[in-house]
Amino acid sequence: MRIGVPKEIKVLENRVGLVPGSVREAVAHGHEVIVEHSAGQGIGMDDDAYRKAGARVVGTAREVFDAAEMIVKVKEPQAGERKMLRRGQILFTYLHLAPDPDQARELVDGGAVCIAYETVTSATGGLPLLAPMSEVAGRMSIQAGAYYLEKPHGGLGMLLGGVPGVDPAKVVILGGGVVGSHAADIALGMGADVWVLDRNTEVLRALWRQFGRPLNTVFSTRDAVERHVAAADLVVGGVLIPGASAPKLVSAELVKRMKPGSVVVDVAIDQGGCFETSRPTTHADPVYVVDGVTHYCVANMPGAVPRTSTFALNNATLPFVLALADKGWKQALADDPHLRNGLNIAFGKVTCEPVADALGYGFVAPETLLA
Repeated sequence: MRIGVPKEIKVLENRVGLVPGSVREAVAHGHEVIVEHSAGQGIGMDDDAYRKAGARVVGTAREVFDAAEMIVKVKEPQAGERKMLRRGQILFTYLHLAPDPDQARELVDGGAVCIAYETVTSATGGLPLLAPMSEVAGRMSIQAGAYYLEKPHGGLGMLLGGVPGVDPAKVVILGGGVVGSHAADIALGMGADVWVLDRNTEVLRALWRQFGRPLNTVFSTRDAVERHVAAADLVVGGVLIPGASAPKLVSAELVKRMKPGSVVVDVAIDQGGCFETSRPTTHADPVYVVDGVTHYCVANMPGAVPRTSTFALNNATLPFVLALADKGWKQALADDPHLRNGLNIAFGKVTCEPVADALGYGFVAPETLLA
């Protein structure tokens, strides 16, 4: 199979779909890899590194899209990239379609086979291709929150961990999954007063076992969310419903009750955000203020640490890339129900039920297309 790796063009997105080591694996499996010039520059990998791995380096994204049978990316295709996709071409990347009707409509109209990293599942019920970036984003959320709590950056002027005789900041984390557990790890390490809210008691027990008494765990109810968010210095939104829009857990009215100078980091923004006041931002312009509360809602947070993020992502995606290339998309999805869950759109049909429900499309089961 001919595998294409274009340079990412989302604002300040420096990750890349395949690292040279992954290219070498694909070539060893008998596949051709076409990489756009300088695609790996953001992770410190020049064109020569890709050539040595066996890739063919071309000058433009158009050449990659025209030559490849499968496009491997990181972020959702931007408007110009969607125009270059063709019917039946495989697109393997993050899509986050539920809050993005324009992208969904153009992918439906284009007829490409669109497999989303974020809805591929595992035998244990996890999301193995989302987890690496959730780990990175969870850790980064505390870094970002601590930065914007500083007075020169518009915050309360608090040190996250306090000092002897002075209270630490109160950090409230909504959701105890991958984002939440990694955010808690960093926040506890910095000495903050950390509270995690979740509706799953088994998740709360697992966090208790992992972190012990320094972590405060709370069963999430409307009352609990209101009490803890209103008292927080930093709130991290880390909730997720696979494929669907994130639930709006924090109302605009509740944001008004938060402390002036407090900070919100909405990691769920890729799926629409879990604060009513959230809207996507970029690394170039990451924050805005609503009712005195700083909102950090960067939709590709791990893009700020592209080298770490790209290698972590490739560790997870490479086996699926090879399966799709070795077998073809139909056989690979037929053989692996977990990869099959990643199919969101194919030949104009929406094949992910949460996406169909969120955007008002009819749902067609992937098995129907495979048959």
